[in-house]
Amino acid sequence: MDDAQLHDLQERTPELAALLAEGSAAAAGAADGDALEQVRVHVLGRKSRLTEILRSISSLPPEQRPVVGKLGNIVRVELEKLIEAREADLAGAALQQTLAAERLDVTLPGVPMLGHQHLITRTIREVEDIFLGMGYQVAEGPEIEFEYYNFTALNTPDDHPARSVDDTFYVGDLLLRTQTSPVQVRTMESRPAPVYIICPGKVYRPDLDATHTPMFHQVEGLAVDRGITLADLKGTLHEFARRFFGADRAIRLRPHFFPFTEPSVELDVQCLLCGGAGCRSCKYSGWLEILGAGMVDPNLYGFVGYDADELQGFAFGMGVERMAMLKHGVPDARAFFDNDLRFLEQF
Repeated sequence: MDDAQLHDLQERTPELAALLAEGSAAAAGAADGDALEQVRVHVLGRKSRLTEILRSISSLPPEQRPVVGKLGNIVRVELEKLIEAREADLAGAALQQTLAAERLDVTLPGVPMLGHQHLITRTIREVEDIFLGMGYQVAEGPEIEFEYYNFTALNTPDDHPARSVDDTFYVGDLLLRTQTSPVQVRTMESRPAPVYIICPGKVYRPDLDATHTPMFHQVEGLAVDRGITLADLKGTLHEFARRFFGADRAIRLRPHFFPFTEPSVELDVQCLLCGGAGCRSCKYSGWLEILGAGMVDPNLYGFVGYDADELQGFAFGMGVERMAMLKHGVPDARAFFDNDLRFLEQF
């Protein structure tokens, strides 16, 4: 309320001016929330003098009604503001008092954490650390993808079996990505070469047996630069396998085919469970395939605007569950998702 309104109030309705002064003093003197609530009831409640005055306007002479009505509402609004302001002050003071009384003593011994990272998470972090040490960056992308990024831009033919509803989870016109390769396409679309990235994340395929689950994890990698050859790919995979499995683990590269690489290879590691003798997990071959790789097919560069005459590159992709199975001797991939503490507490 400004000075002009206050002067007008005192001159024309002394009783309302007195009620304002009384209410202001009472609100300012309220020591806590309960006392302030009593003030609110006293000055603004149904039985307050201010309410009585506003209710009796119709009985006043016609020339006084607009004056009392206008100034009475001004007093009511002003008292509401004063009470709200005092309420905020009291709440702030109470909070400060609580914070001071309940201050945390950071010198006290902490409570030991229960639990630990899941073996799959630890394996992903380990793979990331190895490739970060080689100069790669970590890139991520959406798990629900367009068919263009999941198949078309990766040089996958329209009639390829992977595009069928039996091999891919479709969500309307979208799909749950079957690989993290779409992240590679999106990364190349967003920036020029050189590109050195790994793409960890969840992927989805309708498979379920000792070595496959409908949801699993992949780490895929991409290197695009000038002068890259198959020898660079071989050296990278050998260095990774040496760091992850140890120098004493036998590995092999063998020819393969993928729509998005040419030439293509697969990297196998000797089965830890049977030592190469053959078992159910390795399908009695003595080896477990852990990743596919190859030189990027030049056709892919056309989808992202790269010059295939100037740039070369390689790509690879590995299943995290299979990596963990090999390294830690887990016979069945489904154990990672059964949430059996007897299994999880071993790692």
